[in-house]
Amino acid sequence: VAGVAVGQVTLVEGDSVRTGVTAILPHPGNLFQHKPPAGIYVGNGFGKLAGSTQVKELGNLESPIILTNTLSVARAIDAVITYTLGQPGNEQVQSVNAVVGETNDGFLNDIRGRHITEVQVLQAIRSAHSGPVEQGNVGAGTGTVCFDFKGGIGTASRVLPASLGGFTVGVLVQTNFGGVLSIDGVPVGKEMKNYFLHDQLNQKADGSCMIVVATDAPLDARNLERLAKRAFMGLARTGGVASNGSGDYAIAFSTDSSLRVTAGGPPFQNQRVLSNDATSPLFLAAIEATEEAIINSLLSAETMRGKQGRVVEALPTDKLKQILKKYNRIN
Repeated sequence: VAGVAVGQVTLVEGDSVRTGVTAILPHPGNLFQHKPPAGIYVGNGFGKLAGSTQVKELGNLESPIILTNTLSVARAIDAVITYTLGQPGNEQVQSVNAVVGETNDGFLNDIRGRHITEVQVLQAIRSAHSGPVEQGNVGAGTGTVCFDFKGGIGTASRVLPASLGGFTVGVLVQTNFGGVLSIDGVPVGKEMKNYFLHDQLNQKADGSCMIVVATDAPLDARNLERLAKRAFMGLARTGGVASNGSGDYAIAFSTDSSLRVTAGGPPFQNQRVLSNDATSPLFLAAIEATEEAIINSLLSAETMRGKQGRVVEALPTDKLKQILKKYNRIN
């Protein structure tokens, strides 16, 4: 989505540090002074999405969106505060709503060591750029596990035809959850005998998934929350189950500059927003892009060895192709 920037820092040290930071900036300006509209939907609240209540209340963002590991949320908040207070024009700011999400990478990463510091978070923010986003074992997805295979960062997008507005919907995911993997309707997890409850003892579906949805469509906060809800339909299509111990959240925002709230601006705003009747194509785009982003996170990830010598294998593409051929999905 034009104007959106993503920065990532990957931390791989020794035999047990496997973590990182992913920063998403909705626009290149001062986010605190020009707040983009946003909505949040909680699929399952076993997680820590800092700043969510203010976004829910006011309907906008005032900071970059940071993704990292569970025990690094506090340090990421502190870094976002440092970043925001240091921006020109924010000299009088005394309250910052830092939006920080997480998944728990403790299976492969020495999460208790809390190796993420303000340095890495600020580096991710300041290195953010537009264009293609690196996927797989990078940033906040460095140490994650998805469907018992190596997870990571994934992204995908859809562009509506001109007759429907020509809008773009882009999705970035941090995948660290379980279930019964399905690709294009094919029960891949079952075919590989690697899925939740297949032996009723060892397989787990806990983890978390962070989903960030960006669009250039002029949606207000209410319809952005509706867009965020549809992202979970994409997660469900991949076989995710939003288990008891999984923190699953979607954040959606619009880059349309006319909908930004200017700090200290006039008491009235004239806004041109998309009607409810025109949102359905965007909903479908969010579902498809989320599904594809999750699959891309798996296909881009590589086998990783981490804490205590644990190894998480990448999704085996040769075996995957054989399964997709069996179900007549590819020639």
